[in-house]
Amino acid sequence: MIKMENDIQFDKADFEEDRYARLRLIPWWDQDRLRNATVMVVGAGAIGNELIKNLALLGIGKILIFDMDRIENTNLTRSVLYRRKDVGRYKAEVAAERAMEINPDVKAKAFDLNIIDDVGLGVFRRMDVVLGGLDNREARLSINQSCYHVNKPWIDGAIEALNGFARVFIPGHGACYECTMTETDWMLINKRKSCALLTHEQMNEGKIPTTPTSSSIIAGIQVQEMLKLLHADRNLPTLAGKGYVFNGLTHDSYVVEYQEKPDCMSHDIYEDIVETHWSSSEITLGEVLAAIRGDLGEKAVIDLDRDIATRATCSCGKHKELMIPVHKLKGQMLTCDCGKQMSFQSIHTISGDADFLNKTPAQIGLPPLHIIGGRAGTKMRYYEFTEDRDRFFEELEIKI
Repeated sequence: MIKMENDIQFDKADFEEDRYARLRLIPWWDQDRLRNATVMVVGAGAIGNELIKNLALLGIGKILIFDMDRIENTNLTRSVLYRRKDVGRYKAEVAAERAMEINPDVKAKAFDLNIIDDVGLGVFRRMDVVLGGLDNREARLSINQSCYHVNKPWIDGAIEALNGFARVFIPGHGACYECTMTETDWMLINKRKSCALLTHEQMNEGKIPTTPTSSSIIAGIQVQEMLKLLHADRNLPTLAGKGYVFNGLTHDSYVVEYQEKPDCMSHDIYEDIVETHWSSSEITLGEVLAAIRGDLGEKAVIDLDRDIATRATCSCGKHKELMIPVHKLKGQMLTCDCGKQMSFQSIHTISGDADFLNKTPAQIGLPPLHIIGGRAGTKMRYYEFTEDRDRFFEELEIKI
């Protein structure tokens, strides 16, 4: 207790501001929205560290962090969340721990998963905003398509030396990431896929020079745009379909507006999504097909969002089962025992005559909590493997 004039006593707590008091001074600010928000961060490198730090300081309630890499010595000059003792540990794991140290109000969960192959659309569907800190075009394209399918915004950031840019992509509001891609971007993606398929296990990517200053600037813009999106009803101006470009060498910064491509292949929103009691690792494709036909009619088929390589055949007469997404094929998978290159068959539609209906969706490469299509003529409906949700959200206590 504190004794004031005239012997009036006050509790010390009456004079203390809560953690978010200065943020609440912003006229349009709603701290409850931040506390109830769920945000995904893909990439826990230089940009990702700044993103996660800012999300923790702001009190974002639930943060999902995806990164497959481990901490190296070179990360220590650009990553505020990592310490020397952390070298060798997974970036996502350490980043999640440090986020909760910064702010105990925050719940952060780490995933050392491949964002392209291991994360179902149902995860993206439960996000308020997705933040990217990547150096990989293929991963950006995958995130872009996933967010568009489930009508969620994502904010991309990139840096090099003293320069960087931040871009906001919102389905139905201007250009998406694929709209911004040039012929060179597509050439590099196709080259990467070609090399993975025909020659190498993976290409050696060049190391990009970065600084903690440029990453803090770009991540700051990304999180600032996220705040505007979380307060969408306040009619705050955003970078939807635009990019903020920063040149640290000349101190120039400007905004560019990207041209939306009306025929862009990424512009496909899943309108009718049904939550089910299916788990991708338990139900068989035959059972899924039967359920979809019970819903849409006997001629319904399963539509997948990726091509599945089913079988490889060699001119020598040998063959082998693959059952793997085409983009995951590696050179040795298509090398026959006789030394020749094998050809493969692929599908993206499953009907009743498939010879692998006894397999589960997981066994053909579909990730947990994914969403598949059911099609009967022109009628489309989408089905989520909702039983998988605890794998991603149980510890975060997300209300479904």
